[in-house]
Amino acid sequence: MRLEPVANPSWTRTLGLPAVAITSTIVAASLLAMIAGANPFSVLGLIIKGAFGSKFATLETLNRATPLIFTGLAVAVAFKAKLWNIGAEAQLYVGAVVTVVMGTGALAWPAGILLPATAAAAMLAGALVLLVPTFLKTRFGVDEVVTTLLLNFVVLLWVSMLLEGALKDPMGLGWPKSARLIAEARLPRMIDGLRLHWGFGLALLSAVVVWVIQRRTTLGYEMRAVGLNADAARFAGIPVNAVLIKTALLSGGLAALAGFSEVAGLKGSLTLDISPGFGYTGIIVAMLALLNPLGVVIAALFVAGIFVGADSMSRAAGVPTYLADIMLAMALLMMVLAIMLTRFKVRWR
Repeated sequence: MRLEPVANPSWTRTLGLPAVAITSTIVAASLLAMIAGANPFSVLGLIIKGAFGSKFATLETLNRATPLIFTGLAVAVAFKAKLWNIGAEAQLYVGAVVTVVMGTGALAWPAGILLPATAAAAMLAGALVLLVPTFLKTRFGVDEVVTTLLLNFVVLLWVSMLLEGALKDPMGLGWPKSARLIAEARLPRMIDGLRLHWGFGLALLSAVVVWVIQRRTTLGYEMRAVGLNADAARFAGIPVNAVLIKTALLSGGLAALAGFSEVAGLKGSLTLDISPGFGYTGIIVAMLALLNPLGVVIAALFVAGIFVGADSMSRAAGVPTYLADIMLAMALLMMVLAIMLTRFKVRWR
């Protein structure tokens, strides 16, 4: 058996194989539900009902999807240029820290100024976090997979230190969390009385902006060229290192917006468990979307729906919520295989 590249994959091949991957994931999850002693059709129905079966459930799914859109966009932007950003989790937490520093009363600005300034500062901080591994890659050839991954643990320890020290809420009864944001630093609710906030609207806007950058700007063309073949791009006169630096700034800033939206829009304060792995799940979202910024929104809703629906399903059917984690892991593996088979065909001999 050998793999032969496909010069121009057809639309049937490009869209059909990912569809088969998703279908295979659902079938495999159904078999696991049967092994757990539940009716697979009932389990899938309960997941869908728990995620979108009511107004409250739908809005909770949109809330869960908001940080996943940001981290998915961050990964999609970086991966498109073959910059392997595995550190969206670190960039998210840095964005959250900056949001707390600026939004807990240190700046007595009106909301119309404080919110944009906080978002911009969070993006800048996240961009600088990714800039360090990118500089090491372009200057010394250091593998960014290793440096971005290890930075996740470094930043988490740093945040833990801050929550036990400089950022600890003196009124928190010893609990390691920050003070709450003032009202001017909070993102308003999209619907009064419900938890959905305008961070979701910002995430949708970000997806459109990234799509425009990738499809309608010189930078987007350069990012795609570097991702397809860096040596050919360099030969054609494209400044590869500069493109990677710009990609890192955009990717890190997008991931930091996830931390900003979670603190300013949903939680109101920073704790060490503010992210249950949004940065890592963003990789799954980006791969499911085939690195398409608009597809990231759909993939994030799909992943968020599985997580939110799995909680409801577990209570109703007695099936562990770990089924959702298995579904996402299988979806990622199946999608990677589908992408490979889109670009290569198997030749038997």
